[in-house]
Amino acid sequence: MTKNMGAADRVIRILIALAVAVLYLTGRINGTLAVVLGIVAIAFVVTSFLGWCPSYVPFGLSTRKPPTGSSPQ
Repeated sequence: MTKNMGAADRVIRILIALAVAVLYLTGRINGTLAVVLGIVAIAFVVTSFLGWCPSYVPFGLSTRKPPTGSSPQ
């Protein structure tokens, strides 16, 4: 599993998950919407910590910068 998420992508996903948590805890969302957004928020947190998003794979997407290092000789 090759990482395909950059730092900005990961931070944005965590912020969205936190926003969903705040909306739920303050009672702004409830019912089915809260369940659906809660599942999405959990997925965002998990993929952020893993650095890998399975929905990017079929499209060959990556928001991660290519590694910079010494080139092999």
